[in-house]
Amino acid sequence: MKFNEIVVISGKGGTGKTTVTSSLIPYFEDVVIGDCDVDAPNLKILFSPKDIEIKEFFGMKKAKRNMEVCNNCGLCFKYCKFNAIDNLTKCEGCGVCEYICPMGAIEMVDNKAGSLIISDTSYGKLVHASLIPGEENSGKLVAEVRKTTKKIAEEENKKYIILDGAPGVACNVISSITGIKKAVVVTEPTLSGLHDMERLLDLIAKFRIKPYFIINKYDLSNEISEKLENFIHEKGYEISVKIPFEKEIFNCINMKKIPSTEMKEFFNKIGFDKLVEELKKD
Repeated sequence: MKFNEIVVISGKGGTGKTTVTSSLIPYFEDVVIGDCDVDAPNLKILFSPKDIEIKEFFGMKKAKRNMEVCNNCGLCFKYCKFNAIDNLTKCEGCGVCEYICPMGAIEMVDNKAGSLIISDTSYGKLVHASLIPGEENSGKLVAEVRKTTKKIAEEENKKYIILDGAPGVACNVISSITGIKKAVVVTEPTLSGLHDMERLLDLIAKFRIKPYFIINKYDLSNEISEKLENFIHEKGYEISVKIPFEKEIFNCINMKKIPSTEMKEFFNKIGFDKLVEELKKD
């Protein structure tokens, strides 16, 4: 069965991307949910999921020294550019120490970098992951999240995959949007929001993704909101939804409730239902 992947992204953190993602999901049926923000996954907070399966995620290999074999010749200390021999948290996995060790005392071994979790929610399966602080390969873990959502969608004949993308424009974001045709872009009326929107648009243009724009809390600064709208219009796009600052949304989040289910009339009034209609089109 063919499924439609939709990702929600933002040029920076704190724009309300996850709130928007959670509010879009109840509008869809036959959906698999994925949280691609593996550095700070919090979509699960609003869905109170029941974990079904937990898998260990292994990133790059790291050096392990066998002190029973090591003769303390010091070559590994000399050639390690990361000063990681006595502190493996600094190891970048280059393998030089293993190569130059005359005693064969160093081995590159698998290194657990995080976990991937499949959970059940009232809206469908949720695939999320958590990278251990300080570990790298977040882009690879995001790819695992997406691979798992696709597998579930195929096995359960789901029509949609909704992804809460990683914020910013780094490798984890690239992994979130690769192969995606539609993206909901969430921004805010701040100078950093405007600046990061420019970077994000440059990125998604390279991937030929069709963007749909949401300005969150647009009335906090009408001046910057106008600049955002003008910039987006100059790029040839329209604003799909403008969400005003609404205290009730924050109350829903604090109570671990999905805003669009508690405030359906409000979200339809600002155009969420029309946005969903566009997202559902092939």
